[in-house]
Amino acid sequence: MQPRDRRKNQRIKELVKELPEDKAIEVLDFVEFLYQRETREDQEDIAIAEQRLKALQEGKSRTYTLDEVERDLGLAD
Repeated sequence: MQPRDRRKNQRIKELVKELPEDKAIEVLDFVEFLYQRETREDQEDIAIAEQRLKALQEGKSRTYTLDEVERDLGLAD
C-alpha cells in the first residue's frame, strides 16, 4: 500500500469515528465498493496491456511514432 493510500485510510477512519454507527457502516461499505471497482478497473487495464504487448511481440501489431500519428492526422508542420 502506498503512503498516500495509508494517509487516506487513516483519514477515513478518523472521519468515520465521528459518525453514528449506521452511517459509519454505510460510508465504509461505499469506500470498499469504490476500492473494489478501482481494483477491477486496474486489473482490466493490465489484461488489455498484456494482450497488446503480446500482439506486438508476435508481430500482429505495431507502434507508431509521434511524427507518424501527426502526419496521419494532418497535424504535421
